[in-house]
Amino acid sequence: MEKMNLKKIAAERAVEEIKPGMVVGLGTGSTFQFALERIAEKIKSGELYNIVCIPSSDRTEAEAKRLGIPLTSFEEQINTNSQLSAFNFPQIIDVTIDGADEVTVGHPESDSSNEGSINVIKGGGGALLKEKILAQATKNFFVIVDESKISKHLGEKFFVPIEVIKFAASIEEKFIQSLGAKTSLRKNANGENYITDENNYIIDATFGPIENVEELARKLEQRAGIVEHGLFVGMAKKVFRSMSNGEVKEIVVSN
Repeated sequence: MEKMNLKKIAAERAVEEIKPGMVVGLGTGSTFQFALERIAEKIKSGELYNIVCIPSSDRTEAEAKRLGIPLTSFEEQINTNSQLSAFNFPQIIDVTIDGADEVTVGHPESDSSNEGSINVIKGGGGALLKEKILAQATKNFFVIVDESKISKHLGEKFFVPIEVIKFAASIEEKFIQSLGAKTSLRKNANGENYITDENNYIIDATFGPIENVEELARKLEQRAGIVEHGLFVGMAKKVFRSMSNGEVKEIVVSN
């Protein structure tokens, strides 16, 4: 089956997890576009109602408005939800659906590929900062991929996007190289430095297969000039994985 169709069936299956009355996080990218269009169809048909959505990028926000999907913000949800408090702070978003650039499930030493902890690389589309903010504020973060995105180790098939402030781009690139990565400062189609929604740069770091994802994530998080990285460690609750035969398999995190 053609890859875009595989993305579509995984995205549309994931949208079935959205129920009336939910606060929904909207991902970014070509795979999530199918989910966005399906959400709009279900709203128009009346199957989905009384939902509000928080977008993970300016692109998604513009597309959601075009499709007539109702939007909200963290501020609006906090101000209208009397149950929120500093001492008992729930995750505001019920469900976030998003694509991924690479996914691993379970431990690399295990032969099981059906359940276990889920680690993800995201950020190929440049929205990793807002995407991770949504994921952290979500009760159920679901990932949609075709089977080609599944790896034994993160880094086998995709680089790690790392968002840095402009002031620190050069020194943080040297730091990332010291961790063993080959790096490149991301460019846009015009050959200029790519600028994120939050006015930062992105360094794409190729580490090869990453043996200890948690350790690498901690090292990157200790650097003041690094705003965020594309390693989403243990955040996803479920992966919707489309297979070449058209089947969608659900991979669920196990405790």
